[in-house]
Amino acid sequence: MKRFVFSVFLLFAVQTIYAQKVSVSTNVLGYAALGTMNMDVSYSISRRWSVVAGARYNPFTFRKGDPSAQFQLRQQSYSLGARLWPWHALSGWWCSSKLRYQEYNFGGIFSDEAREGDRVGLGLYAGYTHMLSRHLNLEFGLGLWAGVDFYRRYSCTVCGTTLGSGTRGFVLPDDFAVSLVYVF
Repeated sequence: MKRFVFSVFLLFAVQTIYAQKVSVSTNVLGYAALGTMNMDVSYSISRRWSVVAGARYNPFTFRKGDPSAQFQLRQQSYSLGARLWPWHALSGWWCSSKLRYQEYNFGGIFSDEAREGDRVGLGLYAGYTHMLSRHLNLEFGLGLWAGVDFYRRYSCTVCGTTLGSGTRGFVLPDDFAVSLVYVF
């Protein structure tokens, strides 16, 4: 999956970049999720359509004072999708769909239990992009994603005692976004 996202990024990088075709954005609210770094790269392929590739990464583990007590929301996530812009690409209202892969490990936040695994799914999103200047936009968006979760549950974040594992379907809220977008 990493190679696929990297290949798509290289495909866009070798293309001749015309004005107002490429944007790079980061979701400011994403950093509130225990420091999850994120970036999306978008390329408009026509007046109403753009393709988008994104990544999220959070390697952080936090200690609660007791060396055996910790909490984390670690993840690496990659997505690839398309956006429909009813008026004009990179400004105004939009709706999109993304294929997404996520490797995660979280726990210790609301209970001592921890969970890790892999998720694969499809997301549906909608939002609005407000042009602040020629090269800077402010974007608002939200979405849902659904798919299959291959998981393992542990009794605590440190001990590693397995409570169970399995496969299940999921529907989760995703991308509560207030993003800063730089348009080339």
